[in-house]
Amino acid sequence: MKVPPPHFSPALRAGDYIFVSGQLPFDEEMRIVVGGIEAQTRACMEHVEKALASVGSSLGHVVKAMVWLTDPNDFTAFNTTYAGYFRDRPPTRATVGSTLMVAGALIEVDAIAYHPEPRRGR
Repeated sequence: MKVPPPHFSPALRAGDYIFVSGQLPFDEEMRIVVGGIEAQTRACMEHVEKALASVGSSLGHVVKAMVWLTDPNDFTAFNTTYAGYFRDRPPTRATVGSTLMVAGALIEVDAIAYHPEPRRGR
């Protein structure tokens, strides 16, 4: 199922913090990625990474992530895939079971990053 483009900012900077909107597992055609929770987790994390890059940051600056899963039985496979994105210093995280607003989506991920803005000379 193809959905219309979302009406939100993928990431916004507020001082030294960057807030990343919930990212769903869409492909380039705005269709839900097939292949189960691992493929959908990778898609979401790639979208988070791209959103952070759009404001000059990266996953290494993430301090908090929030994850919604539609099926608690997917937790172990999700967690294994997710761990690959945060090997050195995993951020704090909450993971909950929830109904998502897009049919076929098994996961949604949002994030908060702390990445101080460069200070300009005075």
